[in-house]
Order: sequence, then C-alpha cells, then structure tokens
Amino acid sequence: MTTEKMVRSGVTVGGWTLGSRVLGLVRDIVLANAVGASSGADAFFVAFKIPNFLRRLFGEGAFAQAFVPVFSETREKEGEASVQRLINQVAGRFGLILIAISVLGVLLAPWIAMLFAPGFSDDPGKLALTADLLRWTFPYLGFICFVAFAGGILNSVGRFAVPAATPIFLNLSLIGSALFLAPLLSPSVMGLAIGVAIAGLVQLLIQIPPLMAAGLLPKPSLRHDHPGVSKILKLMVPALFGVSVSQINLLLDTVLASLLVSGSVSWLYYSDRLMELPLGVIAIAVSTVILPKLSREFAQEDRQASRQTQSWAIWVVMVLGLPCAAALAVFGELILATLFQYGAMAVSDIEASAMSLMAYAAGLPAFMMIKVLAPHYFAHQDTKTPVKIGLIAMTANMVFNLILVWSLDHVGLALATSLSAWLNAALLLRGLHQRGWYRVDHLPWKPMAQLLIALVVMVQVAWLAPSAAALVSHSVIERVVWTAILLGGSGLLYLITLRLTGIRYTSLLVPPSAR
Repeated sequence: MTTEKMVRSGVTVGGWTLGSRVLGLVRDIVLANAVGASSGADAFFVAFKIPNFLRRLFGEGAFAQAFVPVFSETREKEGEASVQRLINQVAGRFGLILIAISVLGVLLAPWIAMLFAPGFSDDPGKLALTADLLRWTFPYLGFICFVAFAGGILNSVGRFAVPAATPIFLNLSLIGSALFLAPLLSPSVMGLAIGVAIAGLVQLLIQIPPLMAAGLLPKPSLRHDHPGVSKILKLMVPALFGVSVSQINLLLDTVLASLLVSGSVSWLYYSDRLMELPLGVIAIAVSTVILPKLSREFAQEDRQASRQTQSWAIWVVMVLGLPCAAALAVFGELILATLFQYGAMAVSDIEASAMSLMAYAAGLPAFMMIKVLAPHYFAHQDTKTPVKIGLIAMTANMVFNLILVWSLDHVGLALATSLSAWLNAALLLRGLHQRGWYRVDHLPWKPMAQLLIALVVMVQVAWLAPSAAALVSHSVIERVVWTAILLGGSGLLYLITLRLTGIRYTSLLVPPSAR
C-alpha cells in the first residue's frame, strides 16, 4: 500500500468516523437537553461507560490488536482455507467468553456499579438506578465485541468503509431513544439504556452482508486445532493493558469523579466527548489503516517499508492533531456552549466542562501518538512491551490523580490523564527506537518550527470568542455562526501560515523524510 493509498484509506475511515462523531455530538446535544448534568445523567453515563470501556478493552483493544496480525500472517503464509478455519474457531471461542461476561454483568450489576462508582454508595437510589441501567447496557458488550471482530476481518482485507460507518447506528439509536422512548419511561434514562442494547444488535446485523460479500462470514466452531487461535488468546492477555491503558485511565477518572460534587462525572463526560472527535477522525482512522499494513510488512520482513508507514502515521497526527488540540483548548467553552447549553444544561456546567476539556486537550497529541505507535508492536506480535509501558503509565496516572484531584477537583483528573498519556507515548517511541523498528535519526527541526509558528498564529483569534454566559441570550443560529466563523478562521490561518512558512499543501500529509 503506497502513501497515496494510505491517505485514501485514511480519508475513507476518517470521513465515516467524522460523520459518526458529528452525529455523536448531535446525540450528546439531545442528551444534554434531556438530562443535563443531573443525578440520573451521572447514573446513565456510568452504566454506559462500563460496558463501553470493556468493549474498547476487549474488542477494539486487546482482540483487534491480537487478531489482525495473526489473520494477516495466516493469510500470507497458509492461504484462504486456513483463514476461514481461523475465523470460525475464533468466533466459537470468543462467543462463549462474551456470553459468559454478559450474563455475569447482568447478574452482578449492583456490585459492578458499586465498584466503578463508589461515590454513589452515599445515595442508594442513584446506585440502584445505575445497577438497573447496567442490566440493559451490559448486553451491548457482547454485541459490539462481535462487531469489532467483524471489523478486524474486513479491515484486514482492505474493506474499511462498513466498520468505520457502524458507530453511526449507536448514535441514531440513542437519539431515537432520547426523543421517543425516554419520555414514556420513568426514570427517563431507562429509555437511553434500552437504546444502547438495541444499538448493539443493529450494529452486529449490518456486518453480515459485507462479510458474506468477502466470503469470510464466520461459522462458529468449538474446535481448537488451528494454532492461530491459541496465538491470538496468548497475545490478547497482555494486550488488555497495552493499547487500552488510556481507557483505563479515563475510567479511573470516572471512579474518582463519583466521589466529587454531583455533576463531576457529567462534566468529564462532555469534555471527553469533544476530545474523542479529533481522536477518532484522525488517530483511530490512521491506526486502523496502518495495522494491517504493518502486519503484512512484518510478515514480508520489509523493515524499510514499515519505517515509512510509521513516519507517515506520526506526521499525520502531528499536522492534524496539534491544531485540533489548540482549538479545543482556546475555543472549548464556545464549542460546549454551542452544542450543549440548552434545557437542563446550565452555564456553570459549561464552564466546568470547559476547564476539564482544556486539561484533556493538553494530552490530545499524546493520545493520538499512542494510537499510532502501539500498532507497530502488535504488528510484530509483541504485546508484552506495551503492557509494561501501560502499567507504568497507569501507575503514574493514579499518582497524578491523587496529587491533583484535591486542589483541582475534576480538572485535576483530566490533567492527570493527559500527563500519563505523554509518558505512555514517550516510552512507546523509545521502545521502537531501542528495537530498531523505528528510528528517528534526526529531528525535523524546520517542519516542527513551521507547525509551531502556525499554531501560535491560529490561536490569536481566541480573544474574539464569547463566554458561555454571554451566549445565553444568543439563538442557536447565532451560536453556530460564531463558532463556525472562529473555528473556520483559525483553521484557515493555520493553513495559510503553513504555506507562507514553506509547507506545500500537496505534501502536507507526506512526512519530511519522504520528500
């Protein structure tokens, strides 16, 4: 796959992801208007975050990173018949595990709620509601992990569109549930939990046609004679802590936030949601594209090609990720007010969310780097190193949390997560260098200076952004116009400055070393 093809595939994944994330913002607008930052909202966000966290851990994290390299190696060396056997046996083994986890989740919902939201124990009604919601949201884990399995198959054969478009249906389901189902139920958040379960089933069903078209529809088998199955399970265990450490850190934020004033969980949720937009559109899109490519290059022992792939991934997340981080930091309150400051969402909620968003934005480039550096280890079927690094970062996050939460409250939790992400990214990069898989012989000082100058110029319009309090009297259209002008203007200034400093638009997504 050439750089041009990677860009094209990245645009495909990023485009669908952008559509999904934009629809996700519409979903959050609807949710904010319906439940705001209330006690019921806190209960739902915890009940949704737990299976969503496990989905990212088992599905998108451990399983995907272990499955794709083994799939690529099997296809490259053993052929299609062996690939089908591998898929069938993984589906059977994986299915049993997911059914068991889902059943246990439903049965143990009260204890799981208490474990992940210990602060709710002071409010028995809130804790009980969280447990009731978990009984509906936990089956989502089983459905969506199979969706991740299907996505891993399709991505490995170069079919990126359907897996990237699938999350749209979660957003559509939650929007529909908030508008039509929630008003019919008491409490209303129960309708949202039911919507989550429905979304999981729908997302699984739409994977079937493209799998059939590719001739790779799994036929679950409980046989275990394919060596690739054991290899995947072996790789999964350490991978649980590797690429997904950032999700563990975010979950720790939720646990500690439950101990703070009511609304803290929701403030972190809304700020995290905005951070997830560029993270998904850019970093996850890039990592989705490079993992199958790096896996093939490893199987072919093409070290030079894998270095070029990694250089491209790092450059893309820097060129596109740094301005996104800067925009979220300086325009965060404006964006949050435009999207969420309606109905039950108060000005104080927006201001509190904006502070944690600024802290998360400081770590956004690091979160992106983790997403594009970790696949290189998994492509080499090395899951132990990311585990060690992940554990170091997670320990650091806990220490930072305990230091910062008492003085900065929920903002300290977000800042701690960002600091640990930078540590994680730095250690991953150092590990690649030490193994000779990816070396930075000399830093691209000139391109780095060009990016820095462009960032400084783009944030100069931040003083024009109105506050959340000032926007109370503005209509929706006025808010959208203000936001579009300022974000569009800052983005245009960034691009113009890059061009004036010597970076051609045609080579913007080509790393300096390849020019």
